[in-house]
Formats: sequence, structure tokens, C-alpha cells
Amino acid sequence: MDTAEPIRRTYDIEDKTNLFLIHPLSNWLVPRLAKWRVSPNAVSVCGMACGILAGLAYHQYTSTVYCVLGFVLMIGWHVMDGADGQLARLTQTQSGTGKVLDGICDYVTFTAVYVGLAVPLSRIHGPWVWWVVAGSGACHAIQSASYELQRQDYDHWGCGRPSAGPAKAKTSSDGHATAIGRVTGLLDRSYIGLQRLCTGVDKPLRNRMEATIAQSPARFAMMALYREVFARRVREWSVMSANYRTLGLFVFAVIGFPLWYFIWEIAVLSLLSAALLWGQRGLYRDFFTRARALEQTAA
Repeated sequence: MDTAEPIRRTYDIEDKTNLFLIHPLSNWLVPRLAKWRVSPNAVSVCGMACGILAGLAYHQYTSTVYCVLGFVLMIGWHVMDGADGQLARLTQTQSGTGKVLDGICDYVTFTAVYVGLAVPLSRIHGPWVWWVVAGSGACHAIQSASYELQRQDYDHWGCGRPSAGPAKAKTSSDGHATAIGRVTGLLDRSYIGLQRLCTGVDKPLRNRMEATIAQSPARFAMMALYREVFARRVREWSVMSANYRTLGLFVFAVIGFPLWYFIWEIAVLSLLSAALLWGQRGLYRDFFTRARALEQTAA
């Protein structure tokens, strides 16, 4: 498959909040960051700083002003989160460390906001709130991992881009992995393992998909078929994206019931994620059935 890596993300599976707000801001920012020679890792860290400040703002969620400030800071993180990857691809400075750092910054951001809300909520309702917040965070990790895998698979099998794999370990002059390289590699492998465990996209399924698409004489037709079958479902998965969590946090906080955000993430989003995964089975069956017919026609 073509290994060229485009600067921007795949248009046909993007959510409207990205298409009309986050990405236009990121697209405006990226060439300026490149001109100023700002590193992608610095952009990631700046985004994380916005997330931490958002957590401090949401700590005062009883104030509408602080809720709005927290929301604006989270939008700033989204813009930076969209810009760092684009900048890395534009300047050809992609790295395994940068990939892992980007993921860490994402989780630090939401952890800061969750803790920022949990502290005042625990004072009001009691220490059991921390268990709810921890459960919400675990559900968040699983749901996000599932969503990201759908995007990665679409980019790979539908668009011919490189398959997501463990970050390449940073090596020293003697060719051995450095301590940082070993840590980032372990973290990345663990996350990829979580993605595949949560979605049931095991090795046999991946091998079958590779054989059906990458090794097919009608490869481009197979890729087009994959896009036709899965594009709508990947767009539906965007309800699990960080964008809607940011919006949900703001809405529940500004109306004075942030605890219900965590309950919504545990109950509603978990059920929705399970429904999407269940429906995914039918899409795989549909794809392989139509792929066999396409092979017979091509032959």
C-alpha cells in the first residue's frame, strides 16, 4: 500500500466540529508554527498546559465565568492537539516519542479536568465521588481506544496509509534502544493492545483484511468498497471523540450538575460503544461478502 502520509486527517470521516471549528484553527496555526520553528512536541506540551489550566478553571465550576474559561482552554487544547501532528508531518519530524507524548498529553488534560471537578464534588457528596470519577476515566480510556482504532483502520484499509503500530524506539549511537525509547515503546504497545482487546480486532481478522485488500489484484476497488461500507460507521463513532466530551463537560458544569457528566460517560457512552461494536460485526460480514463478489467479477 501507499505509505505516503498526508499532512491533514481524512476528510470523509471527520466530525463536523472538527471540519468547521477545530481543524480550520489548526490549519491556520500550523504554517505559522513551522515558520517560527516551533517543535511538534512543544505544541503538544502547550496544549497540555491549556488542559491543566482548564482543570483549574473547572475546579470553580459554580462560577459561570470559570466554566466558560475552562471550555475555551479546552478548545485551545483541541487546536494544539490537531496542530502538533500536522506540524510533525509538514516538517517531517515524526517520532515515536512524539506519538507517545501526544497521547500522554491527551490523558493528562482530561485527568486534570476530572480531578478539578472531583475535588469540589467530593466535598459536597462525599469520597465515593472519586470512585465514580475513576470509573468514568476507565470508560473514557476504553471508548477512546475503540474510536481511534476505527479511524486508524479506515485510514489503513480504506486509504492505503501505514497501519498503526508501536512507536519506533529511539536508539543510541550504538544502535540499542535508549531508556526513553524502551518506555515509549512499552506504552505504545500497551495502548495498541488495549485498542485491539476492546474492539475484538484480533490478529486473524487483521490478517484476513490484509489478504482481502492489500494482496488483492483489485486492491483499489477493495479499498473503495471498504470506504463505502465503513465511512458512515466511523463518523458515528465520533460521538466518542474528545470534542463531545469537552462539550458535555461544559454543559453539565455550567448547569451545575457535573457529577452527571461522569455518570453519562459510564452508562450512556458505554452502552452506545457496545452497540457500535456489535454493529461492527455485521459490517465486517457485509464487507467480506461483497469483497468475494468483487473478486469473482474481477476474475
